[in-house]
Amino acid sequence: MKLFGSGHGACPGCGLPIAVKSVLEGTGPCFVANATGCLEIISSQYGKSAWGVPYIHSVFENSAAVAAGIEAALKALGRKDEGPVVVFAGDGATADIGIGCLSGMFDRGHDVLYVCLDNEAYQNTGNQQSGLTPPGSNTTTTPAGKVLPGKVKPKKDMVSIALAHKARYVATASVAFPRDITRKAKRALEFEGPKYLQIHSVCVTGWGIAGKQAIPVARLAVETALYPLVEYEDGQLVRVRKIKDRKPVEEYLKPQRRFRHLFKHPKGKEVIAELQRIADENAKKYGLDE
Repeated sequence: MKLFGSGHGACPGCGLPIAVKSVLEGTGPCFVANATGCLEIISSQYGKSAWGVPYIHSVFENSAAVAAGIEAALKALGRKDEGPVVVFAGDGATADIGIGCLSGMFDRGHDVLYVCLDNEAYQNTGNQQSGLTPPGSNTTTTPAGKVLPGKVKPKKDMVSIALAHKARYVATASVAFPRDITRKAKRALEFEGPKYLQIHSVCVTGWGIAGKQAIPVARLAVETALYPLVEYEDGQLVRVRKIKDRKPVEEYLKPQRRFRHLFKHPKGKEVIAELQRIADENAKKYGLDE
């Protein structure tokens, strides 16, 4: 039985189906709560569904609370063995509008795997910035102009926020490495309590790339150390994906329309240098260079 199959309406090259299929290969049959966003739109259109598991679409901000309720109900009914509870939510639903419900889920210790599908903006509504939009991004709410070169502030560190809540398992992943996603989802379920998995998921329209560029660009985010792949268990860093011959951040930025202005904007070099500094700090913090 396909847990997530045909019937979705994703754009060619979209990272979301890759991320979802890879997670479900690791979890097996489960109960899914899904926040409002691209995934909900493409997977549960009127008259058809891509889901082969029990699925509920909640509103934008409360998927963590809905999942907590499902987990508590299964426990009360003695049906915990029927499958784990998994949340799929975008970066906006996670880091911004839904962070309160997520914090509550963490704080109460619900046995839920929360998956953030991080495509780095509110893409379903036309590419507005979120808390996980990286510096320099040209979005409809942080447009590059004569004064500002796109978004100014850095990405919100949701990994550290999850760790501060004592989540049992915390990890990052990328759609460029689907087997790694599957392994991490499977590993997460070995821990009783809240788990957090953040997956870098390409948006071809928001990032301004062709579908065939999706995986190469996603891989470059990892190979530059702008998106380090790390794994924590009970607060301890246990695994990182090492990088052989780390690439400069320009190689990741140049193919994407959302960053192209940086190569001609008066403040572009400054922003690129800041992104390189972030990548260098990630490499040093996690020991990414082989």
